[in-house]
Amino acid sequence: MEKDCLSGDQGKMSWLVLLMVMGGVFLSTMDSGMVNIALPTIMRSFSIDMGKTNLVVIVYLLTITATLVFWGRISDRYGKGNIYLSGLLIFSLGSIGCGFSTGFGRLLLSRFVQAIGASMMMSSGPAIIKAVFPEEKLGQSLGLVGIATASGLMSGPLVSGLLLTHFSWQAIFLVTVPVSASLLIFAVVFLLPYLPTAEIKREVKFDWQGSSCWAFLVIIFVLLLNRLPYSPGFIDFAAGIIFLLMIWLLKRVEQRAENPIIPLSLIREGYYFIALVTVALSFAALFVVLILTPFFLKYILHCSSDKTGLVIMALPATLIFTSPLSGFIYDRIGGRLLTTAGLCLCTAALLLLSFLSPDSSLTAVAVCLALLGGGQSIFLTPNSASVLSRVSDKYSGTTSGILATARNFGMVVGTTLATISFTFFLSYYGEGLKLEQYTGTAMHQLSFLQAMHSTFLITAFGLFLAAILSSLRKR
Repeated sequence: MEKDCLSGDQGKMSWLVLLMVMGGVFLSTMDSGMVNIALPTIMRSFSIDMGKTNLVVIVYLLTITATLVFWGRISDRYGKGNIYLSGLLIFSLGSIGCGFSTGFGRLLLSRFVQAIGASMMMSSGPAIIKAVFPEEKLGQSLGLVGIATASGLMSGPLVSGLLLTHFSWQAIFLVTVPVSASLLIFAVVFLLPYLPTAEIKREVKFDWQGSSCWAFLVIIFVLLLNRLPYSPGFIDFAAGIIFLLMIWLLKRVEQRAENPIIPLSLIREGYYFIALVTVALSFAALFVVLILTPFFLKYILHCSSDKTGLVIMALPATLIFTSPLSGFIYDRIGGRLLTTAGLCLCTAALLLLSFLSPDSSLTAVAVCLALLGGGQSIFLTPNSASVLSRVSDKYSGTTSGILATARNFGMVVGTTLATISFTFFLSYYGEGLKLEQYTGTAMHQLSFLQAMHSTFLITAFGLFLAAILSSLRKR
């Protein structure tokens, strides 16, 4: 069983454990913020199109999405602290690999390694917090993690913009290495005895079949998404059949598993299902904006990399103020009103973004992004706390992994659909125009804006549906 991390000296160390988790969250979110800003630069550096460039994001997110549930279950089995620290080490090694990549293939391989480490940290971090804090402080502690998320997202664009202005894109990966190494040394030396140990006995058989089915299912789904712009052929039809068969097979395997990696009995619960679907939709919308806005700032408003980073900072800046407040309020009124209000605010922000034009000021863009960030922070903490507070310690690591899977699944879908939707509408309005052919003429600008507006409106509709679903929570 897990140690009671609230007794004696362990209770005194709980806040340092929280700082450790916040450090890992900061690193992973800062990395995401930096890479999104660098996409136009990477595209020009390797002379590739937008679809291939976004593989830098998609490979990272796809790997995390396919492995989060696996690492969540492994953390229950071998100790959440052990998995978290191992993930921190692997993330650091992946960052070094990215920083010294001289070819696009090597960069993608290093991003895969980075993603494995990030997945291990994401799956175990919230479960560690649940283990070291009492239930009445869960919302508050998760809200503080929101500060780390905001700080990472906020500093990422700024640091990336400055590095891209004065150095090459490789520098954005190397800058995180000293921070991750220092955090790892601190945690191993001072915190290792206070981290939660294993919950599940190792002699219980691990659900390898369920893990494999889930990973295969996610990969097929993303591949099918990327095939949407093309005319369907035999391969697509076969892949669709395999996808449906994998869903059926996963259900059968998990129903028979002694220790299922995906607890279907929990997912069938209304509060669990709503939390997963809404967080996936919210992060899909977030990444549509994070992918397209840097291109808008660079191609339409002609911003430099450092100015682009400053503008994008407006999105996470509001998280610093609203995320802890959201967690504090959740501890008193529950999550239904907060999550619904947050998603409604996000919807309004997407509608405002769909009206951006060449005459829009940087301040107007920043205000729209700030509203989106505020809505996300109001939504996220109550959404996570509403699930973690209702599951037993036996499933805390698994639930943490499933929640993180839903978030990253949304990121993958958002990144993929941003590329697909924008590319389709750009070609439609621009009579075959591709982004790499963009020259800045009045006609090209108009086609770019029409494609971006259409994509943002579709995204806003998805967020509106998420808000309706969130309003159906009982608490």
